[in-house]
Amino acid sequence: NDNNEQAGKSASCQGCPNQTLCASGATKAPDPAIAEIAEKLSTVKHKILVLSGKGGVGKSTFSAHLAHALASDSTKEVALLDVDICGPSIPRIMGIEGEQVHQSGSGWSPVYVDDNLAVMSIGLLLSSPDDAVIWRGPKKNGMIKQFLRDVDWGDLDYLVVDTPPGTSDEHLSIVQYLSSTHVDGAIIITTPQEVSLQDVRKEIRFCKKVKLPIIGVVENMSGFVCPKCKNTSQIFPPTTGGAEQMCADLNLPLLGKVPLDPRIARSCDEGKSFLSEVPDSPAAEVYRRIVQSIQDYCSNHVTEQQSTT
Repeated sequence: NDNNEQAGKSASCQGCPNQTLCASGATKAPDPAIAEIAEKLSTVKHKILVLSGKGGVGKSTFSAHLAHALASDSTKEVALLDVDICGPSIPRIMGIEGEQVHQSGSGWSPVYVDDNLAVMSIGLLLSSPDDAVIWRGPKKNGMIKQFLRDVDWGDLDYLVVDTPPGTSDEHLSIVQYLSSTHVDGAIIITTPQEVSLQDVRKEIRFCKKVKLPIIGVVENMSGFVCPKCKNTSQIFPPTTGGAEQMCADLNLPLLGKVPLDPRIARSCDEGKSFLSEVPDSPAAEVYRRIVQSIQDYCSNHVTEQQSTT
């Protein structure tokens, strides 16, 4: 363990090829990439991570629509970074599947969806959307390092980072690499049922452990309103009180509950923004309120930072 004073010195280290390396303390030195990334991202005002404990709860859908909503203000520069290495769905959702990432003298150029909305994902580097990325941790970490250090982000108001589900390598890497930059916080996505909330509690524990502020929780697939009879059905019953009860228990803000709407999935499959496709829907209304809360949080955060520096 590189944090341990006894590294490389205990009896169990005998015969290990890395014994001298651990004992020398060389592994304690911080990764030089951390400083390089801090330098590269010094022109990014707000950094927001989107996390979930489970897969399939609508995290990429939320990340994409958050980016679309933030970029709807044409005076703001927004970028969406997809660090889901094995399941990159952002290119499809953003309607840029098959686009190419170009390399220039200043690094990789992200793909632009609009003049003020840039996207980067490993999905844009694969020869086909069906290609599988079968990598161990270190290679994933190297890719995330490249995304943060070698992409030409330019001056940004918001960088939204879509992460894979869980609390694995990618999350540790992103938190470590962003440790010397200022991260506004994480948005945690869940669905109402206990099986999802159970994993989300682990994600919350992870955030507290790595000192990542939590902006709030979003509950997706929160009931379905029948278009004909207007009755609400709980497709995923909140048997333990859903995200609302969990947020009350853990003293976290619940940013909003997005109802199930088949048009959200259709917009994602077609690479269009649900917010501009069906702007008058109840789900779009909830999205707008959630995004407003996130913008308020970020602007309050800036004021706090200025008062402490």
